[in-house]
Amino acid sequence: MPKKEAATMDGSSHLKRVLNLWDLISYGIIVVMPIGPVLIFGISQKLSQGHTVSTILIAMVAMMVTAVSYGRMSALYPSAGSAYVYVARGLNPHLGFLTGWAMFLDYLLMPLINIIYGALALQRLIGPLFPRIPAGLLFGALAALFAGAMTFLNLRGIKATARTNLLLLIVMCGAISVWMVLALRFLYHREGLSGIISLHPFYNAATFRWRAIAAGTSFAALTYIGFDGVTTLAEEVDNPRRNVLLATVLVCLFTGLFGALQAYIAQCVWPDWQTFPNLETAFLDVSERVGGIILFKITAGVLVVACLGTGLSGQAGAARLLFGMGRDNVLPRRFFGYLDPKTNNPSRNIWIIGIMAFVGALLLSYEVGAELLNFGAFLAFMGVNLAVLRSFYFRDNARQERRIVVDAVIPMFGFVFCLAIWLGLPMPAKIVGGIWFLLGFCYQFVQTRGFTREPATIDFSET
Repeated sequence: MPKKEAATMDGSSHLKRVLNLWDLISYGIIVVMPIGPVLIFGISQKLSQGHTVSTILIAMVAMMVTAVSYGRMSALYPSAGSAYVYVARGLNPHLGFLTGWAMFLDYLLMPLINIIYGALALQRLIGPLFPRIPAGLLFGALAALFAGAMTFLNLRGIKATARTNLLLLIVMCGAISVWMVLALRFLYHREGLSGIISLHPFYNAATFRWRAIAAGTSFAALTYIGFDGVTTLAEEVDNPRRNVLLATVLVCLFTGLFGALQAYIAQCVWPDWQTFPNLETAFLDVSERVGGIILFKITAGVLVVACLGTGLSGQAGAARLLFGMGRDNVLPRRFFGYLDPKTNNPSRNIWIIGIMAFVGALLLSYEVGAELLNFGAFLAFMGVNLAVLRSFYFRDNARQERRIVVDAVIPMFGFVFCLAIWLGLPMPAKIVGGIWFLLGFCYQFVQTRGFTREPATIDFSET
């Protein structure tokens, strides 16, 4: 497929196809964070009653189903915009806008919560060096540093972002691999092979409860949030019909297997979750048990790097989502559909996301931001699964030989699983997310004169 040259102001603007399959995979792994279990380990152990490994693997199967739905829709519509495009084309343009609005909340919160967590982790590392600086002021300065670094790196262009992602991915995977080797060495010296090989992380009859497994699985799904970011780059990928589907599924597979391995080793090191000093930072306590204060600091440093990488990728995805909606003139095209002629980058959108994420980091807590993240994410997941069901099974122009399992059962399974997680969100997240959703509904109502006309759409035959 020939590469497109980008225009800058008109509706025919297109991003260049410069990314390969590995670029997509590394981007996706960075977005979901290859050390995701580090953040959820303690709370997940409590919810699942010590079965974090099993819940991660169960969630992996369910999220891979949704990843297949994303991949199939990207084959139909290989363009920037991801869930917004798929729901707009597969279901209804107005529902597509509302999905994009909810998804925008997801991508806005991704860099935001990573700015918060990264600044907090860095504050723990360097805070003692600046005892006279008030904690709030130091946090604000570090948050500004994170937001500025992410914005600067993304403004350099998507290839520069991809190279940065690859470097950060190597650092994170290398650091957690070293941690795993040290942890295995610790276990072997303490108990021999019996300390390394255990079934308890998978199944412990004394604590196994189906309700706990269900609650833990819903929480473990947080490990995979962001995999759909791969599809926002569909218009910049060589052979998107093949590579996007492969990348989304492989990202979920890698995240699940690698995450389960981390959780397995951590549980072997610290079997009783009830004795953690702090559930939210439990993995850091596990690191200190394995390698003392030095490994504790190294793990905290890796978290800083991970938050930078995930925030960087989230900002890139959000900027491209806004570009897709701006080019369709759902949002003002002159501003949001702009591409920088030098870098072929949606630079204005990158600035918007960077500023909003920084301001939000000063106003929201990490917990509230993380809860709101799921509100937008799982609305988009549900929409894409329904879009697959309609596009491949119910549409009049769908293939003559419909496959019940592939075209109906699988996307419905993905929809039901995502709906169950969304319904389980805390009420404050539903209220704040609902307000955001209502604002988008009102904007769309005014723009389309009471939904009497459809929003403008791009010609997908050109992509």
